[in-house]
Amino acid sequence: MTLPARLFAAAIVAAILALGYAGLQAMGVEGRALTFALVAGIAFGVVLQRSRFCFYCNLRDLVEKRQAMGVLAILVALAVGAIGYTSIFGAWLPTPAPERLPPTAHIGPVSVVLAGASFVFGLGMAISGSCLSAHFYRLGEGSAVSPFAIIGALAGFGVGFATWNPLFNLATSSAVVVWLPHYLGYTGSLLLTLALLAGLAVLALWYGRSGATATAPIAPQPLTLEGVARTIFINRWSGVAGGILVGLIGTLYYFRVAPLGVTAELGSVARTAGVALDLIPDRLYGLDVLRGCATVVKDALLSNNGVFVMGLVGGSFVTALIAGQFTPRMPTWTDVARGLGG
Repeated sequence: MTLPARLFAAAIVAAILALGYAGLQAMGVEGRALTFALVAGIAFGVVLQRSRFCFYCNLRDLVEKRQAMGVLAILVALAVGAIGYTSIFGAWLPTPAPERLPPTAHIGPVSVVLAGASFVFGLGMAISGSCLSAHFYRLGEGSAVSPFAIIGALAGFGVGFATWNPLFNLATSSAVVVWLPHYLGYTGSLLLTLALLAGLAVLALWYGRSGATATAPIAPQPLTLEGVARTIFINRWSGVAGGILVGLIGTLYYFRVAPLGVTAELGSVARTAGVALDLIPDRLYGLDVLRGCATVVKDALLSNNGVFVMGLVGGSFVTALIAGQFTPRMPTWTDVARGLGG
């Protein structure tokens, strides 16, 4: 596509997003959270697409290419989020008493089940080529794998719900919920978190530097309007800048709506369909009181997380079109297998 064609297509998508915003605003009080979710989703999609923020891809760059910037972006996002979340925790729950947890926070049982699930999730990322949040923003780039990865994740949720009750009774129901402020207070927990993240950043820089090759310094270019536009809309953003923005968006979203996540809507759709088809139980033991990306049987067309994900894809689509990074192609059987299997 030529640049004028790309800009025209981007303008159409942006107009559709603006109409969606206006429609949610017209709902009044009931639409406030949905409106914020849409705006936050658009911002999140733009940041992910412009900075290529992906857990799996960034870690792979460090391991295979010894490029540390992507991992630094993840660590910076975690650090900014830790500072922001701790501030919110302290405002909502001034005293972290042992029997209390911050409302809606992602604090769940810790056991071998969590470690095993994390390992399997990592395998899924490696097979499909991205984490789920990256698959959503790559929909906006025309990825041939991402649609099948999302369909596969939807099916995976269904299998998880179908086997939930016996597995929950076997292990998760007796697992311990660990929240560091219960033991170290807010200050101690934040300092420990930042120290661990700083240590990981040092290791990433050391490993990346050991495989780096010297490059000639690039002379600074004079500041022009065209240069600024190219920096914002064409060139990839700095990984650290992307990490800072991801952490800030996550903090604001938790403060206004709920902890940020992209999987809750997939889980809710799978659960609603499974219950309707009598494939999963109506009641899933303990799931609705676990802290995490909670899923529910949907009774409304629009949800905060669903609107957020739509905004994410739309925002990514707009910036990918402008940057010339919308490159769709027909999927191959390998693409289908990678996506569904992962």
